[in-house]
Amino acid sequence: MVDVTAEIQREVKKGGLQDGLCVAYVPHTTAGITINEHADPAVARDLSETLARLVPHSAAYRHTEGNADAHVKASWIGSSVTLLVENGKLVLGTWQGVFFCEFDGPRSRSLYVQLIKSD
Repeated sequence: MVDVTAEIQREVKKGGLQDGLCVAYVPHTTAGITINEHADPAVARDLSETLARLVPHSAAYRHTEGNADAHVKASWIGSSVTLLVENGKLVLGTWQGVFFCEFDGPRSRSLYVQLIKSD
């Protein structure tokens, strides 16, 4: 799991959005994005280890390309998050951060950010 909060905040600043929504989207079937605690790195490790336990790499999957577990994990985590933006800043809880979750890598990946201005 990679904390991408700062990168997303940079896109908000670069886009000049003061108030509105920010949608962060991962266009991959074996990666995801989520919001969780970023103050304690043990939380990200716990999430990764729990997913590995619940969705093991070596289970009997019908998809036989060797990355079936990554597809399941990505579906559970999700491919997008929507964040509020107020006064040019992401609205996150005190301990929250946005994490890119790689389940079949390392690979070259994309993260799209769409900004939506409030009226």
